[in-house]
Amino acid sequence: MAYDLIRARLDRGETIILDGGTGTDIQRRGATMSGDTWCADANLTNPEIVRDVHKDYVACGADIITANTYATSPLLFSHIGREADVNRIDAIAVKLAKEAAEGTGVCVAGSMSTMRPMQSGSDRNNLAHEWSEADARALFSMKANGLKAAGVDLIMMEMMRDTDYAVWASEAALATGLPVWIGVSAEKAEGGGLQGWGRADCPFGDIVAGLAALQPDVMCVMHTSPNDTGEAIRVLRKHWKGPIATYPECGYFRSPDWEFVDVIPPAELVRQSRDWQHAGASIFGGCCGIGPDHIAKLNQEMRS
Repeated sequence: MAYDLIRARLDRGETIILDGGTGTDIQRRGATMSGDTWCADANLTNPEIVRDVHKDYVACGADIITANTYATSPLLFSHIGREADVNRIDAIAVKLAKEAAEGTGVCVAGSMSTMRPMQSGSDRNNLAHEWSEADARALFSMKANGLKAAGVDLIMMEMMRDTDYAVWASEAALATGLPVWIGVSAEKAEGGGLQGWGRADCPFGDIVAGLAALQPDVMCVMHTSPNDTGEAIRVLRKHWKGPIATYPECGYFRSPDWEFVDVIPPAELVRQSRDWQHAGASIFGGCCGIGPDHIAKLNQEMRS
């Protein structure tokens, strides 16, 4: 199994390279983003673009690529009456990623999120709609088991940003028996320090403490500004002694499109990644706004 090699490399503390922002690169190549489901339906409408994005990240040296399953959030899809589409779309997304990775030894991860309906023209989730714990857990279990059935090598929990839904979703992923990496997302709090992305009610330290206690294979600081990633690693280190990944974002989301502004140059991402390496990270990649050129540079420089 491809992931056995990743686990051995984790145990040896070797550098591992991830891909970049899948959804944003799909948009950059011309696929239309949906106001309801962001990049999820691109798996149906533009499969060739999705596959090519994955192929380019494989060619750039990524050890793990993540299927385009972040936006098929079971919370979001249940809210818009499309719960039954989640596993169908995910199966297609995983197939496209596996086709891109075929014969290379590159692992294919499935992404799970707690994404809710977005506020139009914003990067904020609409938090007005809530699910009972039982309903949310059932939805997350459906998603996680669907990813396992589709054949992913591991599950990436992405943009975990709170102390309830993030835990329920991560527990559902762990219950599949697959390897799980948990990615937490932070931003500056108004009063100083860090909070969960878009969750002023959730101090970042509380989020990290609850998720690190679940003992995933890896904890990731992801979809976080490079300016805040170092501080987030320091908070994470108080609760987690295992492997750490960093894959930041640059630009901003104005639903349904990503705005490619203030894009960090690849050489600068490498420079900052070296700082994060000194702080304890050994896995490097990018999230929204980060493309193949960045991953190629990380592959070239961070392994040396």
